[in-house]
Amino acid sequence: MNRQAATGVALDDSPNRAVANSGQILRTENLRKIFYSGTLEIAPLDGIDFSVDRGEMIAIVGPSGAGKSTLLHLLAALDTPTNGEVYFGAKLLCSLEEVELAEYRNRAVGFVWQRHHLLPDFTAAENVAMPLLVRGQALSQALRAAGDWLGEVGLADRARQRAGELSGGEQQRVAIARALVNQPVLLLADEPTGDLDERSAEAIFELIERLHRTHHLTSILATHNLSLAQRTDRVLALEHGKLAPSAEVLAGVAGHATRPASAGVRTPGERG
Repeated sequence: MNRQAATGVALDDSPNRAVANSGQILRTENLRKIFYSGTLEIAPLDGIDFSVDRGEMIAIVGPSGAGKSTLLHLLAALDTPTNGEVYFGAKLLCSLEEVELAEYRNRAVGFVWQRHHLLPDFTAAENVAMPLLVRGQALSQALRAAGDWLGEVGLADRARQRAGELSGGEQQRVAIARALVNQPVLLLADEPTGDLDERSAEAIFELIERLHRTHHLTSILATHNLSLAQRTDRVLALEHGKLAPSAEVLAGVAGHATRPASAGVRTPGERG
């Protein structure tokens, strides 16, 4: 069932989104973002045109500083473009009132950062419950939902553990549960495995793959890990302000076929 949010932003919170998983969900037109350093103009995004279909899992790769994080922030309405447009379905994000944008960020989008940004002195369940509390849900209900999602990510037994006492991989699982507790249709993940060792990175990626399928998400991942990127539906490379299909990236990974999938073949640079 599709729900029309009170703010007027059409959100799909169907328990069976597989039926609705067709057609375009995100689109950008001539998207530009300019930063200034003194008199120097820096344009990490310089005319980005691309679209995302419902149900896709897309990897965005590129060198450090290419603008991958900037692009995700614009798609999530966490920042505004210098020029150009972002559409969510038929909705033009820049045309929405602030309350509508807040609804979009809170309900339509789940965002996972490379550094999890958990509150270390709060429990895992309390961290996951935060987006529900922002919506005004009662604490008891929010904690029940948080417990369910911690079970989804394999941490049911860690719900009352303080976040600061969890391992890096466990903290990222909590962050994923927090991103999805509002049952968004979009999952945007910025280097979700970037701070993890190879084994933990593989486990987190497999978790994201499973949640993507079982919850009928549309997922966009910025990553340096080309071996993981090639397992998505589509790989796009961002460099010199432009975004394009990346056959070269996949060909490069094929050249390292003798390495384990979790070996983490990387583009130049450590961070993006």
